[in-house]
Amino acid sequence: MNRIKYVTVLILSFFTLCLFGFSPHEASAGEREKTAYVDVAVATLWTEPGLLRNIDAPSALNPVEIDNWLQAMNYEDKLWLVGNLETQALYGSKVTIIEESGEWVKVAAANQPTPRNETGYPGWMPKKQLKLGRTFEKQHNRGLALVKAPKAWLYKDSKHHSKFMQVSFDTRLPLLQVKKDKVKVMTPGDGVKWMNKKDVSIHKGESQIPSPTGEDIVQSGKEFLGLPYLWAGMSGFGFDCSGFTYSMYHANGITIPRDSSIQAQFGRKVERDNLQPGDLLFFAYDNGKGKVHHVGMYIGFGKMIHSPNTSTHVRIDEIKTSGYGEEYAGARRYID
Repeated sequence: MNRIKYVTVLILSFFTLCLFGFSPHEASAGEREKTAYVDVAVATLWTEPGLLRNIDAPSALNPVEIDNWLQAMNYEDKLWLVGNLETQALYGSKVTIIEESGEWVKVAAANQPTPRNETGYPGWMPKKQLKLGRTFEKQHNRGLALVKAPKAWLYKDSKHHSKFMQVSFDTRLPLLQVKKDKVKVMTPGDGVKWMNKKDVSIHKGESQIPSPTGEDIVQSGKEFLGLPYLWAGMSGFGFDCSGFTYSMYHANGITIPRDSSIQAQFGRKVERDNLQPGDLLFFAYDNGKGKVHHVGMYIGFGKMIHSPNTSTHVRIDEIKTSGYGEEYAGARRYID
């Protein structure tokens, strides 16, 4: 097992075993009874059921209207989301159902490590945005199509005449067939669909995603320069700070914790004079001595790429920029 895959396994095992004393065998047995799959391009997870304002209605539909939702909100509307959203989960990703309340379910989003829940990141979402997906689940051993474009279209037909759904960067779908310029994939609840081959990378499975360099991860991040910030965002439609760093790593085959404060506890500590592209940079209250509240990614030459806050977008800044330089709290490396 190479070091990158070891980091992923170590983090997941730590949350499962060390924090909770939870048996992996018992977890998988329980999951089989309660798992479902996200059936919309991006599912938004809330802190409580039914918190939606009228303006948030497009985010709770199936099919979801994520662009309409984001474009309708002004700065104050987006700022209200802070503290009311937990995270997001992409099309086809697995969740474990924890609790139900009317038309809402509390789920744990798989592969988003957190000490808050051993099976994934918890939050509430509309039940209608999920599918049990037993047929979908059986297709996972056939190969993997991983979306590498910021956004990509699924088509109903092989000639790409009829669009079905636009999905995000880092979306993973079972691969059924590869042709010269297109691929056939399976969806959670709508059968077979087609994609442009140029929009995806093709792998035999998760473990076969090639080990990236730090520059690879930086290049992934640069594809999103100018993308507006979204609290709890985890997609090519909008990222928060740790959603951005998590997604750049995850799309390159490395699973790191979901939140910046936990990302700061794993990987390998790196001194400031030894930073390399791809290293994660952390910023904390009380001049860097308090709680970590922000993360960026080092790109070289004293600069970082990050998704700072609701008022702005994914951008490149000097580490020493006012508001960051004085709060620098250290760096972590998740790759060799």
